Amino acid sequence: MEYDAIIGLEVHVQLKTKSKAFSRSRCVFGDEHNTATDPLTLGLPGALPVLNFGAIRQTVRAGAIFGCTIAKSCRWDRKNYFYPDNPKNYQITQQHEPLCIGGAVEIELPGEARNIQGIHRKVRLNRIHLEEDCGKLSHLGTLSLVDFNRAGVPLAEIVSEPDMHSAEEASAYLNSIRMHLSGAEVSDCDMEKGQMRCDVNVSLKPAGSAVLGERVEYKNLNSISGVRNAIVHEIARQRNILQSGGTIGRETRRWDAQRNTSDGLRAKENVHDYCYFPEPDIPPLKLDDETIESLCEGLPERPFDRQRRFMEHYELPYTVASVLCPQRQLADFFEAAAGTCKNYRAIANFIANDILRETSKTGEEIGLRIGADELAQLVNAIDEGRIGKQAAQNAIASTYSTGTSFREFLNSTTKEIAQETGATMEEICRRAIGASPKAVAEFRGGKETAINAIKGAAMRESKGKADPSVLDRILRELLR
Repeated sequence: MEYDAIIGLEVHVQLKTKSKAFSRSRCVFGDEHNTATDPLTLGLPGALPVLNFGAIRQTVRAGAIFGCTIAKSCRWDRKNYFYPDNPKNYQITQQHEPLCIGGAVEIELPGEARNIQGIHRKVRLNRIHLEEDCGKLSHLGTLSLVDFNRAGVPLAEIVSEPDMHSAEEASAYLNSIRMHLSGAEVSDCDMEKGQMRCDVNVSLKPAGSAVLGERVEYKNLNSISGVRNAIVHEIARQRNILQSGGTIGRETRRWDAQRNTSDGLRAKENVHDYCYFPEPDIPPLKLDDETIESLCEGLPERPFDRQRRFMEHYELPYTVASVLCPQRQLADFFEAAAGTCKNYRAIANFIANDILRETSKTGEEIGLRIGADELAQLVNAIDEGRIGKQAAQNAIASTYSTGTSFREFLNSTTKEIAQETGATMEEICRRAIGASPKAVAEFRGGKETAINAIKGAAMRESKGKADPSVLDRILRELLR
């Protein structure tokens, strides 16, 4: 029997705020253990929560990015359970009246090749709600240590509908969430720092059947590769059980990335096991249209919308647009340079190939050593024949490897060919045409390859410093 996989994800994203969801305690990473705490974080008697409106703002912005309906009224609930990293023995969350309802996440699946755009589709969302995080447990042999620095940090929980059917779709979904929220500065989404974690729900049903199978959950996966591998493993595990006549029990399993396998932890809890009841210390929140509109001001263009615009307006190939648009800084840098230089493809290629190669070595942000205006000047100088492309590429590499000023390069090297040869590029090309009468006659007679001989003469005139593509353009203009 063939089976269809049904996959739903619950993604917990740490919101970019200075303080925690319901207290003034600061949000930090990497500080000394148990220093970012306060009476509320530690669950001390008499400590009362106070809502952080910055967390509301970031959750509303996340909802707007994914097209959710922003609730005019929402409230909080207590989710009661005992964990050693949750000193209150309950979590403040939104079980019944979430802040954001519905919406969808656009994903792009891998294409048949790197230069071929994959299929785009939308994964429906059920909700996005605001809640607080727990602390962190560190296991050392038979000991377990608790760090409460993370306890109370605001989380947006993004709950999908069971709309995905493969590990590839789940990976694309997580990449899209990270790309959208980090670009809008809602969250840094750094999975290595635990700022984005994922619960995975997988079930199988007979192909074509409308009846869903029993789902199995994996908790707190903190890498996209881990999510992908766990889904592949779980689909195979459930298929083997079903094909051998067994049944799937509803349970929570633990993914072991080292062994690439899973272990059962416990039977999956039901909603009533958490004994939800309305949070008595936080009143319901009311939002009007004007407030919601103000909270969403300044949201950037969605990455996939920007990618489509770059391909249409700037006529960039997919291979380059798909590199620039997922990172807002790269796309902003490109558009700043494109404002003063119309050779859009050349600008994009320098960013995607040369500058990104160097920044990946140094770890620097783009634009620190070479500004957008300087890149535009560089491409304009290449197009005008004042700089060879190879010299430009060498200058970019040298700027990052030696710390030399790129501005000085632009001011000096643009005159290099004229200084060494005593001629402009057009003069060099005219001399080459005059020195190659046979090749000129052949080219004008229809022999296309004859221009190579003229180009060789021009290259010798420039002492090897001219860009062949620029020579080709100028020669053709003069010969016409």
